[in-house]
Amino acid sequence: MEKITINHIKAAKNREKIVMLTAYDALFAKLFDPYVDIILVGDSLNMVFAGKSDTLSATMDQMIYHTKAVCAGAKRSFILFDMPYGSYTTEEIALQNAIRVYKETCADALKLEGGAEKAPIVSYLVQNGIAVMGHIGLMPQHVRAEGGYKVKSDKEKLLSDAKALEDAGVFAIIVEGIKADLAKEITKSLSIPVIGIGAGKDVDGQVLVWSDMLGFFTDFKPKFVRRYLEGASLVEEAVRQYAQDVRSGSFPSEEESY
Repeated sequence: MEKITINHIKAAKNREKIVMLTAYDALFAKLFDPYVDIILVGDSLNMVFAGKSDTLSATMDQMIYHTKAVCAGAKRSFILFDMPYGSYTTEEIALQNAIRVYKETCADALKLEGGAEKAPIVSYLVQNGIAVMGHIGLMPQHVRAEGGYKVKSDKEKLLSDAKALEDAGVFAIIVEGIKADLAKEITKSLSIPVIGIGAGKDVDGQVLVWSDMLGFFTDFKPKFVRRYLEGASLVEEAVRQYAQDVRSGSFPSEEESY
């Protein structure tokens, strides 16, 4: 299988839909690898994997650990490292952390949240050989400042942010929590791919968190999520059966014993 590179991602614009999914370990990365174009090692792992209420306490050490695991499992997909909160507050801090990502993992690029205000940081990273994906609209790292997760509708600002990031050198942008018609307009206004999450179908690709898509997260289901598996129910039933077999003495059987 040919390794997907940044050139493949950029060339997909207006040609084929880009498939992105999160992963945090080698096991799931290996399962997803044949079917997706990009695996995002998202800071959502702080909620999915660590059980926190938001993404804000994710650390560089934590993100690098999980990215190493994903890189060990995925050999074909483009691996995207999600820069955690506080890791790109200035150009110098951002570059220091980005260099660490490149040296300690096999990540192909990194992603950071923010619009025009982050353009100088993006430009600085790109000038130093770091591939960057942008992220605008609903930004999970801003959840406390904004009092929750809110759909964005400021057309002028979002179009301006998208253009500023493109001019700064990002190779693609994620738009999250944006009305479908506005996401479509942003996508048409840029020459780089736009990947949506809760942003309708008229974008260049889609990304979902794996535990949402596979039905392992059951506290609530965002409107934009389509569940392709009821994972939690299937696992619960399997564990229930295992516990019953152990307690009844039917496991292990003679065939399962040495």
